Amino acid sequence: MPIQFEEVSYAYQAESPLEQEALKAVSLTVDSGQFAAIIGATGSGKSTLVQHMNGILRPTKGTVRVLDMTIRPGLKQNMKEIRRRVGLVFQFPEQQLFEETVEKDLCFGPRNFGAGPEEAKLMAHQAMELMGLDPVLLGRSPFQLSGGQMRKVAIASVLAMDPDVLVLDEPTATLDPQSREDLMKLLHRLSTEKNKTVILVTHRLDELLELSDRIVVMYEGSVLFAGSKKEFFHQSLMLESKGIELPKSIRLFHNLERSFGVKLDPSGFSPEKAAETIASALGNISDR
Repeated sequence: MPIQFEEVSYAYQAESPLEQEALKAVSLTVDSGQFAAIIGATGSGKSTLVQHMNGILRPTKGTVRVLDMTIRPGLKQNMKEIRRRVGLVFQFPEQQLFEETVEKDLCFGPRNFGAGPEEAKLMAHQAMELMGLDPVLLGRSPFQLSGGQMRKVAIASVLAMDPDVLVLDEPTATLDPQSREDLMKLLHRLSTEKNKTVILVTHRLDELLELSDRIVVMYEGSVLFAGSKKEFFHQSLMLESKGIELPKSIRLFHNLERSFGVKLDPSGFSPEKAAETIASALGNISDR
């Protein structure tokens, strides 16, 4: 089952003099097993949007459907079941870590959702291994770790629960380039091999463009664009006019189009596929 937003609006401090509308009649679908990237300027509603996906926030108006569960104003729902199946990694890992040791933090989710002590430890160790973390960290306080290590532990704490949907808010912040690449490969593998739905909020679309099945652009609390990467390319000049920063490969393609008077239709956006598109375009120009 997909994640669906149907005319969802959300206001902080609703019905008060300080009311601030953060989402405005958002309608959006992310299908099961998709790898989706959410981008947009600071304050565009990205974090507010994803916090509706596991019930941390509930819509002021409209309906959110997550897997086979429904969240709407006034409707009681089993939030524990939603949060078991939809794992959310916060933008700031210190908001997510709270136990005395890393191991206790990683075991908390599995234990909270019914795993026994030994099963929870096994799940914690497996999550550590997935994230490439040294087991020696298990006995340390999470607050004695570096920023990058805290980020990896926060992600591992969600992976340990083995949710159906992984939602990550700026997961690569504070990570070094190699760790960012490794994390993207891991998340893409979980999507393609285990049919996990993976949703990432990011300001580094360059890293995700080739991997993404779906791209969502938030703008002033609304969905400005939602579609495939090829559709994103064909709408990118409109998006750029709204202040959306385009990935380097797309900027390069548009520069070529303007310089040589050609129309490009890229087959992909990895360095290798971008090179193929450019070589083909230049070959066509030389044949004129």
